[in-house]
Amino acid sequence: MQVSVEKTSELSRKMTVTVPEEVVQEKVNARLKSLAREVKVDGFRPGKVPQKVVQKMYGARVKEEITGDLIQTNYIQALQGNDLRPAGMPHIEPIESEEGFTFSAVFEVYPEFTLDAVESIEVNRPVANVESSDIDAMVDKLKEQKKSWEASEQDAQQGVQVTITFSGTCEGENFTDGTVEDFQVELGSKRMIPGFEDQLIGLAVGAKKTFEVTFPEDYGNKKIAGKVAAFDVEVFKIETSTLPEIDEEFIKAYGIESGEVEAFRADVEKNMQRELAQGLKVRLKNSVMDALYDAVPVSLPAAMVDQEVESLMKPYYENAKKRNVDVNEIKPASADFEDQAKRRVALGLILAEIIQKNEIKADADKIRAVIDDMAQSYEDPEQVVNWYYGDKERLAEIEQMVLEDATVAWVLDKVKVTDEAISFSDVMEPATQK
Repeated sequence: MQVSVEKTSELSRKMTVTVPEEVVQEKVNARLKSLAREVKVDGFRPGKVPQKVVQKMYGARVKEEITGDLIQTNYIQALQGNDLRPAGMPHIEPIESEEGFTFSAVFEVYPEFTLDAVESIEVNRPVANVESSDIDAMVDKLKEQKKSWEASEQDAQQGVQVTITFSGTCEGENFTDGTVEDFQVELGSKRMIPGFEDQLIGLAVGAKKTFEVTFPEDYGNKKIAGKVAAFDVEVFKIETSTLPEIDEEFIKAYGIESGEVEAFRADVEKNMQRELAQGLKVRLKNSVMDALYDAVPVSLPAAMVDQEVESLMKPYYENAKKRNVDVNEIKPASADFEDQAKRRVALGLILAEIIQKNEIKADADKIRAVIDDMAQSYEDPEQVVNWYYGDKERLAEIEQMVLEDATVAWVLDKVKVTDEAISFSDVMEPATQK
């Protein structure tokens, strides 16, 4: 086997491989002899079919199979022999040659880079506490979740729940699959597109209204994104809400058997502390990732970026399939994901380099501790633990999480870290958006 490698760009390589013709012919003949013992041809006894007959009937197919096998085995051997690490699948083409069977493989290789810049990184570490006012705010949220609704004769205003029937058209085409019946909207919740809820203010039960609203430019359905739509609405019910009292019944509904306010607030605080710890961890990890991405320059293989873009777009394909709609109606352009894909590929390469260079491992005890901590928020923690350990893919996700945490810890040990005091709400709100 003869191998030559041409560097066509920083990461692109063209490898040409030639296998001597006698090697190809030897393998073809061996395969044909094997077939001669197996094939059935009219006029010949089994195993007695002449080689020339087998060659005429199966020669072309056998040679195609042999050359396919040779490409696979010799491509891998050529990579190993030249210490090449391909990033993505190669583009392989046969080449006419008098020297034997020849093919070219065009591919990108993994980039080479250093981690020298890591020690110059500076990271802000967020620090926060759960204050009494934070607990009060959380209790108010829990009350809001348990509020009850009662029919009212008043006109619609902020805070009421309106039950409507509506249909929408854009450029003469109905996009709501006819009329949507018994749809509930809490005015002020901002569940609907901007401007829709405002049009319901002041309407009474039985009122009908036609109005226009402009869809946001980034709306999921590309056919109506950024366009003006007309809605026909009829109001069927208006309801006002009543918040519950923090009494024994309310408290017991959250699993506090004593029904005491102090025990309830203590349980709320415990859950908030757990959420805060996770939120702080996420923010710190994001800060480290931002710093690594900015500090460590990495040339990115286009094949890896393209693959990551496809991964990011996968939910849109699945959503289109579930809704039985054309994916092009809801799928953003691939360019919209390019920056995110580049970041993810770069960080993946940087983290892999840190892990490999420093022999970082996912400790089994830490994996169990993470799973135990995650399980605590469920009614039957042991069942959750068994659920993770019962599936290799699920367990691998946790192992990857622990490995990333260990890598972040390694980075933090190398860089300058400055504590930054922030509030509980500042931690939790951005964390829920990421």
